[in-house]
Amino acid sequence: MNNKAFKGLFVLIVFGALVFRLAQLNLRPLHHDEANQAVKFGVLLEKGEYSYDRNDHHGPSLYYLSLPFTWIFSGKDFASLHEKTLRLVPAIFGAGLILFFLLLKGGMNRWAIILSGLFMAVSPVMVFFSRFYIQEILLLFFIAGTIGAGWRYSQNPSTGWALAAGLSAGMMYTTKETCIIVFGALVSALVLTKLFRRRGEFQKDSSNSPKVKHLFISMGAALLISGLFYSSFFRNPGGPLDSLLAFGSYFSRAGEAGMHVHPWYYYIKMLAYSRYGPGPVWSEALILILAAGGCFSAFKARRENGSGYVFIRFVFFYTLLSTIIFSLIAYKTPWNILPFYMGMILLAGEGVVFLIRKTHKIWTRGVVLLLLGLGIFNLGAQSYRANFKYFADPRNPYVYAHTSTDFLNLVQRIEDIALLHPDHKQMLIKVITGPYETWPLPWYLRKFTRVGYWQEVGAAGEIPGVPVIISSIDKLDKLQVLLGDDYQSEFYGLRPEVLLAVHIRQDLWNKFLQKQAER
Repeated sequence: MNNKAFKGLFVLIVFGALVFRLAQLNLRPLHHDEANQAVKFGVLLEKGEYSYDRNDHHGPSLYYLSLPFTWIFSGKDFASLHEKTLRLVPAIFGAGLILFFLLLKGGMNRWAIILSGLFMAVSPVMVFFSRFYIQEILLLFFIAGTIGAGWRYSQNPSTGWALAAGLSAGMMYTTKETCIIVFGALVSALVLTKLFRRRGEFQKDSSNSPKVKHLFISMGAALLISGLFYSSFFRNPGGPLDSLLAFGSYFSRAGEAGMHVHPWYYYIKMLAYSRYGPGPVWSEALILILAAGGCFSAFKARRENGSGYVFIRFVFFYTLLSTIIFSLIAYKTPWNILPFYMGMILLAGEGVVFLIRKTHKIWTRGVVLLLLGLGIFNLGAQSYRANFKYFADPRNPYVYAHTSTDFLNLVQRIEDIALLHPDHKQMLIKVITGPYETWPLPWYLRKFTRVGYWQEVGAAGEIPGVPVIISSIDKLDKLQVLLGDDYQSEFYGLRPEVLLAVHIRQDLWNKFLQKQAER
């Protein structure tokens, strides 16, 4: 493939990735984790305040990187902020990380890079979480940057590549605490790659050995960028120390995963085959099978120079180690699949090239290419289905305790009642729920200025006379004694098998019915 064709194909792939990720970003209700991040960001947006919380949330990069997007598209008013603006951040970074594959030249040939980029662009799990306002896709972006810059440095040691690798690694650390797993897998993969170097395959070039000054530059850059973010740009001097102390909290949480405990094969099964009830089949087995070919290539393929096999072998070890570690941790959520699945995608690109090289007859090569084309089309069809049809459906394996679309009817009902109340958006609303049932209410009620949140009925103060009360089902018995016949109650789905009750004062309910009858 000549350089012009390579560039043209790569541009098309990145453009396709953007289309998948940017279309109808407001289609899916905000997940409670997204809403939690959004409200945290809202404080930074309106007040310019951010302090790292070592017991909850994650690193600061998502919030600070959201600022320029929000200033451009929504301004500085949190109430005017839109889901589409928030999700632009992961969507842009989710497509942008494919650009880092260009740095892998020499370690992978052009076709392997093109195919890896194509798999990344259409993979259902990659597309789905590129449309999710949480930290994972940013972490993946900086992992790709660290690997890409590190590879370029290994081929041409320079201050620039050392600095780029350090900055990317520092941003990994500012994004999410699970970076520690990735760092461990990356370093271990480097060691194993050296140990498994075979005689005669790769002649060590002393000019390409890491230089001490570059190591200090890289580490200094990582410390500087992470220190700036965690200290809230010197406004919170204790932030960097808290970022270290946070690992204690997160290791403890991983050991007490509760509802998030899943068997070791949870991730592999999700990728290989998933089907829930009468729902459709979901499978990214094509990438898993081709990745196996890439693993074989890492140890069996012969190359004219040693650099290519060295990189593929490194990717193999990184992917193997990170997959094992994430699988052995009891705490599992679908988005934690991303760091090691990117390695599988790179191996899959290599696997296709290896397979094509092994099929010498034209007809067999044609069959392989036909099956590959059908498989990629199937991945794209699944991405469409996951993001534009089953976007909040529990039959989608990537939908995890997601907010029901029925919840939007609850929000609309409160909006309708507010129009009939003399205080409108200053109408008093009391929310009495457990912590698990509270979110994403703070996001969806952000335009209302008098909303209070309590976990128990007795702590909420006066109940009779409040225009609207939202409660979880377990609070109904105590509430009903206070509400009597003065309120109309409705029930809405919050998440699968989780309901919220909305109690509307009878006079407002009567006005609402009258308004409906007039339409």
